[in-house]
Amino acid sequence: MFQKKLLFILIFLVSCAGMEKKSSQEIGEDINIEVFKSTLDNGLRVIIVENHNLPIFSYYTFYDVGARYEGKGQTGATHFLEHLMFKGAKKYGPGKFDTLIEGSGGSTNAFTTFDSTVYYENLPVKSLEMIIDMEADRTVNLLLDPKTFESERKVVLEERKLRYENSPGGKLYLTMMQKVFKGTPYGGSVIGNKKDIKTISRAEVQKYFKKYYAPNNAILLIVGDVDTRSTFNLVKKYYNELAASKNLKKTKALLDNLKLYSHRAKYPQDVKINANAPSPQFIMAYKSYPMGKKEAFVLDMLSSILGDGESSYLNQKYVQNKRPYLARVGVSNYTLKHNGVFFISGHLLRKTNLKKFKRRLTRDSKRYCREGITERALQKTKNRYMISYYEQLQSNAGVAKFLGYRENFFNDYNYYKKEIEIYKSMTIDDVRKACYALFKKNHGIFLSVWNRHPRKKL
Repeated sequence: MFQKKLLFILIFLVSCAGMEKKSSQEIGEDINIEVFKSTLDNGLRVIIVENHNLPIFSYYTFYDVGARYEGKGQTGATHFLEHLMFKGAKKYGPGKFDTLIEGSGGSTNAFTTFDSTVYYENLPVKSLEMIIDMEADRTVNLLLDPKTFESERKVVLEERKLRYENSPGGKLYLTMMQKVFKGTPYGGSVIGNKKDIKTISRAEVQKYFKKYYAPNNAILLIVGDVDTRSTFNLVKKYYNELAASKNLKKTKALLDNLKLYSHRAKYPQDVKINANAPSPQFIMAYKSYPMGKKEAFVLDMLSSILGDGESSYLNQKYVQNKRPYLARVGVSNYTLKHNGVFFISGHLLRKTNLKKFKRRLTRDSKRYCREGITERALQKTKNRYMISYYEQLQSNAGVAKFLGYRENFFNDYNYYKKEIEIYKSMTIDDVRKACYALFKKNHGIFLSVWNRHPRKKL
């Protein structure tokens, strides 16, 4: 079974990760997952992977809809539906979904992003037909009970309050998204605008649901102790008669117009945010690239070299230093389907002067590419990336998410093979070139949150 083989490889790699000369050419070539894929007449893509190690399975449904699909006045509709999808459908009414899954010894959850929405369950294999029936039911027959709708509206508003209004770090991140992606479908939050959450109607949400929650906009993945043929027959039994969403392809083509996502932000900028933060937190944000671009993969590598772990360059420079400036530092390359942002974030120590640190950060960035990117750092990061691929494949849920993510964004569950080749072939010159291009003009947006900043309405 693939899990036993991968576990051996993972242990071997962990023991070798610190070896400077370990060749990444040998890593990643052993990933070989036997996958069944088929598409129903109504457009539903079905992927099944057998793993008979334990009598359990994972069930993932990827819907190709996220917050960027929402129109004016509709922000937060996708995330709102994430809550409502657990509140009852035609056959399995209110309370049934969670009760039946938990009563079977299973678990369920979901998450929403700007680009997609994912629902998942982990269950004993005896519950396979039950969950197929339940998921097919809520794919097209969601109740959207008026009373439940209003109670969940309050829950979502509280969630937004907790994540943004009452969180200095949340305010900082949200403002970054608003500034970097100003005027684009990414320029806000997945939870949505507070006013829109308060005013969106049940009819609007129902219309949105009917358009995007359909078999021709979904990918179903079942991974675990299942028989492929009989499982696929069960999927056909419960999903085959579900109607596809009409004109969906045309609608999505309009929403995928790349002109809608082009960077319009002003660079450089200095943004000050007032919040209950006794010591400043900051983000320095730069333009990045959409997922799948070679440049995006290189910036992934750069972000890890600079900011992943205690031994990373920026951690050693600003946190572990004999004269530290920061309590923590991190680097991220956030790639979305049609755009991206590269950012350095951190939390200043109380003795660190914010204005002086901003100047230091800007000045130091010219040295990152020369000092921080070494052959050893690159090789160590490559090995760590390959280890992360194997770690993802140590569970049914991990395999389902791993394949589903790539099928959803690239229409190819095997896309990881291309990713591995890109990472393996990446050179120190590639990473340094990307680093110099990113930092050479100091065209970043510097955002900070602090209780001493003047109060302004966001």
